[in-house]
Amino acid sequence: MIREFIDREEERALLEREWQSAGGRLIILYGRRRIGKTRLIDEFIRDKPGILYIAEDASPHIQIGQLKTRCAEYFDDSLLSELDIKSWDQLFTYLAQKQPGKRTYLVIDEFTYLVKNDPSILSALQKAWDRSISGSDWCLLLSGSILSLMSDLALSSTSPLYGRRTRDMLLPPLRFSDARRFFHFSFHDALKAYLSIGGVPEYLLKAGAYDDSDNFFKSEFFNRYGYFYHEPYFILSQEFRELKVYQSILHAIALGNTSPTSIAQFCGLDTRHVYPYLDSMIRLGLVEKEVPVLGNPRQGIYRIRDRVFDFWYCHVFPRRQEIETGHNDTLVLDMNPFFGRQFESFVRDEFAGIVLPGYRTGHWWYKEDEIDLVALDDTSSAIVFGECKWGDIAYRQAKSLLALLKTKSKIVRADQYRHRKYALFSAGTIEGKDRLQEEGYLVFDSTDLERI
Repeated sequence: MIREFIDREEERALLEREWQSAGGRLIILYGRRRIGKTRLIDEFIRDKPGILYIAEDASPHIQIGQLKTRCAEYFDDSLLSELDIKSWDQLFTYLAQKQPGKRTYLVIDEFTYLVKNDPSILSALQKAWDRSISGSDWCLLLSGSILSLMSDLALSSTSPLYGRRTRDMLLPPLRFSDARRFFHFSFHDALKAYLSIGGVPEYLLKAGAYDDSDNFFKSEFFNRYGYFYHEPYFILSQEFRELKVYQSILHAIALGNTSPTSIAQFCGLDTRHVYPYLDSMIRLGLVEKEVPVLGNPRQGIYRIRDRVFDFWYCHVFPRRQEIETGHNDTLVLDMNPFFGRQFESFVRDEFAGIVLPGYRTGHWWYKEDEIDLVALDDTSSAIVFGECKWGDIAYRQAKSLLALLKTKSKIVRADQYRHRKYALFSAGTIEGKDRLQEEGYLVFDSTDLERI
């Protein structure tokens, strides 16, 4: 059964624009595994003429033979099928000389497998592009998942393809408004699932097969045969060689070690040796460096950006022995601190932009003080300070939280923002919400989250 294709309107529109533009087109589409690149390609090329080649991690000789076969089939060229083509240069020379006469696509999915096994393909493609493809009706789309190779060999300024691509597209995860359409359980469970796996379509399909989030976690994370039990290890092994070092760093950050010094001490490394590993994971979107808004940029901290990795290293990695020995039924987990932290990010990154349009949002901290959300509108000189809570909030607790928020906001160096407001966000219920709103506070609970 073909599942509904959700979202990606912007990406589909960009691809169609490239298709309709004059001259040769060279599009590079990349993103992490499971993000939906192949499905997007399928939607794009539907009812269009061209050649689709999904590469395998095989020897260059096999890969060249496979693409040659696809080309011979499309052009019905028996001579090409019989030729002994041994290099990418020969094959792309053929394509450069072949004028299709109308807009035609050549899609190479998992292009990174070709680059990894024979980097000369980049130079061969560059020569063919410069020779004639750039002025032809060909629309080339190269898609890849090994982000380190795509960044270094296909997108960097030293790549033979640099300056020749007409479009490069990093495919992001889906946002919650689209991701929740994969689920058929309650809103709160949908939010829990999203905060643990993010907006990766294939992950969302796995979660959507369950009736609630708890059974999903138990079967797919805390089970040695679960889909997610080996997933982070598999992704790391595709990208890096020193797996133990990367795993140690991720485990360190998951346990709350957010500075380079504390990460290095946890891993038994010299601090200066940690930075290259962190930079590599930042490039792949696994880790990010967060700087306090309106604070000292030198106070930046590192945190795990990828939600599956964050959940896995917080809850699965420390309990592998119990899971491997089949004692996962005895695990007693308090995942509320994790969901609380992820909910703060969700409010900053997705929800605040809807209820506070035009504001830029961030996170503030100084020494022991922290404010979950700081939203700024430079045009109106307005600033909003927000507190985020995962659970239910009683009225007295809400008043106490808002009073503390006002106190902490005085420490923030924000004199240029004259108009101040205070907000409270909860993934549960907030007692006396209407009364708090009448007092001038911005208050949003789970009913608002679901409605908005």
